[in-house]
Amino acid sequence: MTDDPLLRYRAEFPTLGDSVHLIAHSLGAMPRRARALTLQFLDEWERHSIEAWHHWLPRVEDTGNAIARILGVAPGTVAIQQNVSTAQAIVASCLQFAPPRNRVVYSSMNFHTVHYVWQESVRRGAEVIVVPSEDGIHPPMEALLGAIDERTLIVPISHVLFRSSAVKDVRAIVKRARDVGALVLLDCYQSAGTLPLALAEWDVDMACGGSVKWACGGPGCAYLYVRPDLAARLEPMNTGWFAHKRPFAFEMDRVDYADAPAWRMANGTPPIPALFSARAGWDLLAEVGVERIREKSLRQTRALRELLEQRGFVINTPRDDVQRAGTICFDFDGAQPVAIELNRRRFFCDYRPKAGIRASPHYYTTDAEIEAFVREIDAIRRVGVPNPAAAAY
Repeated sequence: MTDDPLLRYRAEFPTLGDSVHLIAHSLGAMPRRARALTLQFLDEWERHSIEAWHHWLPRVEDTGNAIARILGVAPGTVAIQQNVSTAQAIVASCLQFAPPRNRVVYSSMNFHTVHYVWQESVRRGAEVIVVPSEDGIHPPMEALLGAIDERTLIVPISHVLFRSSAVKDVRAIVKRARDVGALVLLDCYQSAGTLPLALAEWDVDMACGGSVKWACGGPGCAYLYVRPDLAARLEPMNTGWFAHKRPFAFEMDRVDYADAPAWRMANGTPPIPALFSARAGWDLLAEVGVERIREKSLRQTRALRELLEQRGFVINTPRDDVQRAGTICFDFDGAQPVAIELNRRRFFCDYRPKAGIRASPHYYTTDAEIEAFVREIDAIRRVGVPNPAAAAY
C-alpha cells in the first residue's frame, strides 16, 4: 500500500534499514530519538553530578503523564515501576485477604509472571481462582464472569492474551466486578499502543504495563495506574522512600504516603535511565495516534492471516477484528527452529509454546515486509534448518 501515511515514521527507526521487525508484541523497534535521549541522560549525569536529580525527578511524573495520555487517564495517576511483576506485587500488598472476600479471580491465559505474584499471595490468605480457557485462544468470558462473585476481592486480568492476541471484553468484566464489589487490575502490556484505550471512561480501577512492546520504549520503564479516589484509600506494604510525602526528610516513622497516585504507589529510587530510553516511543504513539495504528494493524493482520492460511498453517488468533489485537500467532511442525532461523536472517519474530510463531506488524511496517516474511518462511522450510533439535529459546 504505497499511500500509507504512517510509513513516514519509518525514518524514526534506523533498524528497519536492514531488518524486518515483526516483534512489537515482545520488543518494539528502537526509535532514533531513544538514542539521543539516552545520551542526554549520560550527559546530565556526567556534567551535573548530584545536581542532575533536579532534572531527573520531574521526568518521573512527566513520563507517567505521557503514558497516561495513551491509557486515557488523568495526569498524575500513573506511577513509574520497574516491571509488571513489581506493579502487581505493589497492588497485592495493598490488600487484606480476609474471608469471605479473599478471592483473586483471573483466567489461565494471564501471563505467568503475574500468576506467580498472586499464587504467592495465598500465604497471606488469598484464595486464587484460575478459570481455564477451553481452546487456549479465546478468553473464557462466560466462565470468568461467572467466577466473579461476592467473595471476589480483585480480578487481575490481561487485556490481550499473549498466546493468541485475543482481546478480553474489559467493560463486561468491570461491570460484573462493580456489581459484586470487586476490583479490576488490567494488564495492558499487550494492548497499550496497538489498541485505543480509555481506561477512565471504562471505569477500570487499576492498570499496569510497560514500555518494551508496542510503545517501542525498551526495558525498565513499567507503570501502574490507580484510580485517584481508590489510590487515596490504599496503603501498599511493598513501598519505599519515594512513596513518602517527604522522601528527603529521611524520617524513621511509619511511611506518610504521598497524596498523588503517581508517587503514592511508587517504591524505591525510580529507574531513571529507562525513563530516558522509553520516552521517545510513548511520544511517537501520541504523535501517530493509536486509532490510526489500530486501523492499519487490522488491515495488515488480515493480510498476514490470509497468506498463512494459504499455506495451511494453524492460526491461533481470533479471526474477528473485534476479538483480535495486533499479533498473528500461527503454528506448524518445526515452527520453533524456523522462528530461530528467521531471527538469524533478521526477520524478527518469536515462538512461544501453545502459541507458535508470533508476528506483529506495527505502524512502521510495510505491506511488502509482510509478504517478504512469509516468503522467507517458505524458503527456510524448503531447505530445512540445520540441527533443529538444538534450537531453543
